[in-house]
Amino acid sequence: GPAPGRLAAGEEGPVEGGPPDHSYSLSSGTTSEELLRKLNEQRDIIALLEVKMKEMKGSIRRLRLAEAQLREEIREKDRLLHAASAGTRKRHCL
Repeated sequence: GPAPGRLAAGEEGPVEGGPPDHSYSLSSGTTSEELLRKLNEQRDIIALLEVKMKEMKGSIRRLRLAEAQLREEIREKDRLLHAASAGTRKRHCL
């Protein structure tokens, strides 16, 4: 019981005196309004980043679809080329 009371009293001393050690952020002029403003700014930044990430995910999805389509086209052209070259080879054999 008595020890914590002394501790609290000891902590109150510097607050009344010079700059306090434990609440330096408050003594350096950061009011709760400023902290709220900073929090809101960070929230806005996070919201913007989330929108950007969603956009990036969307464009990645589109790129993947485009890549899949290109691969399919290449596969089709390869097939046609192989068929054509096989056909000419057959013709040469005959």
